[in-house]
Amino acid sequence: MRTLALRGGARVAVVAADWYDAFGIVTRGRVQLELRDGELGPVLGRDAGFWLRGTGVRALRNPGRRTAKVRIVTPKARTGPCQSTPVRPWPNEGGTTGTA
Repeated sequence: MRTLALRGGARVAVVAADWYDAFGIVTRGRVQLELRDGELGPVLGRDAGFWLRGTGVRALRNPGRRTAKVRIVTPKARTGPCQSTPVRPWPNEGGTTGTA
């Protein structure tokens, strides 16, 4: 996980290969998405989350004067097959109901 700080008026380019599975969460300030065609997209406020994959976003901009922060979350690299613990069903699962 990393944090991206955008000073007031700053713009950071989004390189699709670097941000492939990135999910952003605005933790401070406001961030505006700049779309592939150069149009300005929505302004996202604090606690807003967004995916970058497949959205056509080419840059993140800070429309405000104060520094905005975005936490970038990416999945951890997998080193092997996923192992899970078997889940036991809850009592009364399977269409039956209990009576008291």
